[in-house]
Amino acid sequence: MFERFTERAQEAVVFAQEEALGLHHQHIGTEHLLLGRRSVGYEALDRLGIRLDDVRSEVVRLGRRGSPAALGEEDAEALRVIGIDLDEVRRRIEATFGAGALERTSSARRRRRRRKGCAPSASHVPFTPRAKKVLELALREAKALRHDYIGTEHILLGLVRERDGLAAGMLAERDVSDTRVRTVVSELLSGN
Repeated sequence: MFERFTERAQEAVVFAQEEALGLHHQHIGTEHLLLGRRSVGYEALDRLGIRLDDVRSEVVRLGRRGSPAALGEEDAEALRVIGIDLDEVRRRIEATFGAGALERTSSARRRRRRRKGCAPSASHVPFTPRAKKVLELALREAKALRHDYIGTEHILLGLVRERDGLAAGMLAERDVSDTRVRTVVSELLSGN
């Protein structure tokens, strides 16, 4: 499945990991995937009136209430089984854009994180079961649309289709329904 992800979709998944690390969360949840939007998915959210800064503030606020426990190495293996290897995504992006292209933190913050025992490796930030489900649903959405790739628009459609994750709840609170997202994504894909 990994080879079907567009470059932007790969970047979005890695960006979700970076968001989780930057927020000191011990998991990558649907909320981090929502923050990882780029390209068509990002433009769809913009058209729907969703401002990522507002979403990020809410994720930070909700994260203070406590985050799910880390799920362990089994998550990385589960993602590998469906064809997603975050270390490979990172390697490809850095091969294209240069070493450290995904680093959003200063060297001082990276050093502090290392001292606290938080390694910036993808294998140490597991996906929640719902986030993994979103990625599976993204594949199904791409197939349903007869696309031979998985783009950010498919990840967004997977987020709203999943319905039970934090991201879907945040979108629902903003009156962004599955139908509205599908309509906007369809318009964007058709060039409207």
